[in-house]
Amino acid sequence: PTDKILHTAGEFNPAVLAPFRRRTTPTNQQQDTQTQQSLIAQIYRLVAQRPASACNFLPLPPLLSQGASSSASGPSDAPTQITYRTYATLSFIMISTSTESPLALIDLIQVFVEALDRMFENVCELDLIFGYETLHAVLGEMIVGGVVVETNIEKIIAAVRAQEGSLGKKKAVQAASTSLGRGALPGLGAWR
Repeated sequence: PTDKILHTAGEFNPAVLAPFRRRTTPTNQQQDTQTQQSLIAQIYRLVAQRPASACNFLPLPPLLSQGASSSASGPSDAPTQITYRTYATLSFIMISTSTESPLALIDLIQVFVEALDRMFENVCELDLIFGYETLHAVLGEMIVGGVVVETNIEKIIAAVRAQEGSLGKKKAVQAASTSLGRGALPGLGAWR
């Protein structure tokens, strides 16, 4: 159906993008792991090589553009463009159809980053790695089945906090200390 606009959303620490792809792409369009890794590498190279003064819109890399053409009966829902925005060391990337406005996607990325910033109280890369449940909850409130359903930051934050409480950054710190293993690093508990 042509109502599916957004194919992929991701934060570009390349290790974090793959879960986003699974989150926003229907299961019948999922790719095998090797194809996903190749796609992530291609997109990362494209975005990382761009100067800061370049525009934030790109055509798809060859791996994704295969079969992305419009039919005679109207526009295709196949992905055709990459829209990204970089904040400090993080690049947030969205892959969409040609019917979606890249400027609207830039605004959507801004809302996403602002919501994350409020949830994590000054978000950083480690928050996104260790607090990926919160990151997915925010994305899930904004995008359902590839369609943008909410852009009001207050509503997004309220819904995510209702789901998981107001732990925010504390939850990410707890996840980090648990994954590192408290017993392996003496004194780690004192850092909290």
